[in-house]
Amino acid sequence: MEEKIKNFAVVLGAGPAGLAAGYELVKNKKKVLLLEKDSQVGGLSKTINYKNYYFDIGGHRFFTKNKEVQNIWNETLGDDFLKRPRLSRIYYDKKFYFYPLRPMNALKNIGIYQAVAIILSYFYARIKHSFRRKKKMDTFEEWVVSRFGRRLFNIFFKTYTEKIWGIPTTEIGAEWASQRIKGLSLARAIINAFFSNKAKETSLIDEFHYPKYGPGMMYEKMAENIRLKNGEIQLRCSVVRIHIKDMAVQGIETRNNDGSTALIEGDNFISSIPLPELIQKIQPAPPENILQALQFLRFRGFFTVCLIIDTPDIFPDNWIYIHSPEVKVCRIQNFKNWSPSMVPDASKTSLGMEYVCFEGDDLWIMDDEKLIEYAKDELHRVGLGKNLKIIDGFVARQEDTYPIYKIGYRAPLEIIFEYIKSIKNLQIVGRGGAFRYNNMDHSIVTGLYAARNTLGGHYDVLNVNTDEEYQEIKK
Repeated sequence: MEEKIKNFAVVLGAGPAGLAAGYELVKNKKKVLLLEKDSQVGGLSKTINYKNYYFDIGGHRFFTKNKEVQNIWNETLGDDFLKRPRLSRIYYDKKFYFYPLRPMNALKNIGIYQAVAIILSYFYARIKHSFRRKKKMDTFEEWVVSRFGRRLFNIFFKTYTEKIWGIPTTEIGAEWASQRIKGLSLARAIINAFFSNKAKETSLIDEFHYPKYGPGMMYEKMAENIRLKNGEIQLRCSVVRIHIKDMAVQGIETRNNDGSTALIEGDNFISSIPLPELIQKIQPAPPENILQALQFLRFRGFFTVCLIIDTPDIFPDNWIYIHSPEVKVCRIQNFKNWSPSMVPDASKTSLGMEYVCFEGDDLWIMDDEKLIEYAKDELHRVGLGKNLKIIDGFVARQEDTYPIYKIGYRAPLEIIFEYIKSIKNLQIVGRGGAFRYNNMDHSIVTGLYAARNTLGGHYDVLNVNTDEEYQEIKK
């Protein structure tokens, strides 16, 4: 080891959760060090600058019901935190459906017969559910069918959900559905379609905030603010081992990009790195039951095929969900419609073709040039790529993106949580760190709570984002 560094707190990972923890600590004049293995901060919310085109890897709209998080965002970027209109559609069966629902568009695409069948299926499901209220909904499929009906589930939910998760909807826990679409039903969707957002009815958000140059701009600025308050951020720095003694972290062994190593010491440790990775780096190794529990925790990987196209406009949406099963692309982002500043040349357009798969799958290991051709073909197959001249592109991969809520995962996860809680000076935060499908605002809250706990607070970090209110209903 070349050096030893002692800090009040060491934060593993410089995504939204880690940066929030770091900023809260430096505001309280604490010595803090953030370790990030990537070459830039932002984690899953980073923005890639490619030849002055800005690519948001994942499409991160800034919307929160938490006033403190909203204030942090506003204060961090000021006038560069734009308010943007939302326009998104669903592509299914060679047709485009506005999302949220627009009655005439939906009726035209579905047809009278299918619309009647959907409504009858919905009423049948609700009546059936009313007689079985005491029966627990264990699976995603059961949960959604009970609220939307079997017919609509098969059309809009099943294929897209299985694209994202790579397993049947009968194997996905109802917990994910309750977090993502609680409060929505076919009846609510129809009501929302007919009532303006200006009314007092609840509805899906029709606008959101967004940084001028993508989400990475927010987190780069947060990192700059941490450094200005004497916090330290080490990039290209990987965690090799986490040394535990007497159920407390004694130090973190790291390796920098140049091969140099260090032993980082601290009083408190906050981790946002993927939970399985954290457990596997602990020395001495955790008990066997903890290691066995890891086999139930799996992630899906994510990659974006980023394309630069020689045309000023392709479609008006911010993004389009691709539900059709005949193509593998899940969503298409149009970055100019998120913020015009994302594209330096107004005569050009940049798109992000988003794919989800298991790391090591054929798509994941495919050569980048072949992936670009693959994405071009799928763009054409969904009716958006005709006569387009694609002049450049690249592939951005993100490991450990989607924690899979497969039935049976919860009990092993709780075993791991109890083990982490037994380590006196270690907390876990963020999406990967807590193995929870958080949005950015949830991850920021976990970081704030963890930081405050080191200052004497008593916040339940692992209870953030456990309510069942739909996360994009605006009140």
